[in-house]
Amino acid sequence: MAFDPWTSHRPLIVYIDIKSPYAFVARDPTRALAARHGIDIDWRPLTLDIPSYLGSARTGAGGKVIASNRSASQWDAVRYAYRDARRYAALGGHTLRGTTKIWDSSLAHIGLLWAKQQGDGVLEAYLERVYPQFWRRELDIEAVGVIERELIAAGADVEGFRAYSEAEGREHHDRMQAAIFDAGIFGVPAYVLPSCLEAGDWFFGREHLPRVFWLLTGGEGPAPDVAFPCEADAP
Repeated sequence: MAFDPWTSHRPLIVYIDIKSPYAFVARDPTRALAARHGIDIDWRPLTLDIPSYLGSARTGAGGKVIASNRSASQWDAVRYAYRDARRYAALGGHTLRGTTKIWDSSLAHIGLLWAKQQGDGVLEAYLERVYPQFWRRELDIEAVGVIERELIAAGADVEGFRAYSEAEGREHHDRMQAAIFDAGIFGVPAYVLPSCLEAGDWFFGREHLPRVFWLLTGGEGPAPDVAFPCEADAP
């Protein structure tokens, strides 16, 4: 069956990228609201091509930039993104350190797909391990041995994972990404409500969580604004 970015057997699809600071800080409030309302989430990977719109750069010891093709305005956007995400990470007690290069997160996302096949508990444990470690600069998400280790720690059976990551899993991941981008979903976190919205409608960014869960729980009363003071006050 062909992959469809808009449909799921669950009421909420959430697209994430391990290397996105905004997806990182959105995960906890998304999970908290889903748990509060008894909603199951279909987590899906969206592997962003960051150099295509923000350029690329690499830093060395002490954070000194040793290679870059970014314009001044692209650097401003990147610096703001990290500063903004770091504020929200701190609210959740997380460390968020700027990365030293533009990482290829596709292997970590193939790991996500592998974990997903083995149940929600394995998937949650995998994401719970990989996300915080990556943003503390403690995890090489491009190394198959590292991803395999994290899968094992999450309770996954990894027999066949390496072959999967090079063939079937890689092909599935790449087909997914092509379909997601062709559908017009371009960023993370992205929220799709298969049973509530027509195909082509989605929400980009954690600031839409109040409206997303308002729709998922019946849409009664006035629609909430995009902003809310803190996660505790969200619907």
